[in-house]
Amino acid sequence: MKWAQKEQAVALRKKGASIKQIAEQVSVSKASVSVWVREIKLSARQRSALSERGQKKDVIERRREKRILNTETRHQLIIDSAKDQISDLSKQDLLIVGSALYWGEGGKTKKGMARIANSDPKIIKLMMRFFSEVCGVKAEKFRGHVHTFSHLNTKRAEQYWSNISGIPTTQFFKTYSKPSTAGTGHKDSTPYGTFQIYVCDTRVFLTIKGWIEKLSEFGDIRGIA
Repeated sequence: MKWAQKEQAVALRKKGASIKQIAEQVSVSKASVSVWVREIKLSARQRSALSERGQKKDVIERRREKRILNTETRHQLIIDSAKDQISDLSKQDLLIVGSALYWGEGGKTKKGMARIANSDPKIIKLMMRFFSEVCGVKAEKFRGHVHTFSHLNTKRAEQYWSNISGIPTTQFFKTYSKPSTAGTGHKDSTPYGTFQIYVCDTRVFLTIKGWIEKLSEFGDIRGIA
């Protein structure tokens, strides 16, 4: 038994310190403190002080939670207001959005193939609309490719991305499974890996390239002497 720590714990308890306070100050477990000080009787005043302290902590915690809730509410109001500024997405809008996404994320080296990868299912859905509705790509022309990790379920990932993209798994390339470095209990940020949309069509690739080049022209700073 650590006599010096026990003596310190007893002294603190006699002064009215809580079990938690003593454990933190003496650097021992609360269970040890409870055993050491169980024979010490607190005065009514000391018990009242501990009770008030606990109530104050509860009040502080409730106030903190309320501040967080109020902040989140204010933030959500800004987000909702911004969402209301976009009422719909025309075909022209979709052309610009899809081209901009491809500009940032799409493959630009293989001229006979348009491709874009992402782990966000909403981006994959939006790009499937872009390729289908704007580029006129037929369903049978799409190919999919899943990149995942060895500790994840490959078949589940393939079915997940098939459901998201609408591309049958029969039109998928062989899934790439990267050796996993995740430790035990590690939470996967991408439980289904990433998905890449492929369109093997030179005309589609060059058309998107043209749209991107046009968008790049709008980056010129104008009106500055």
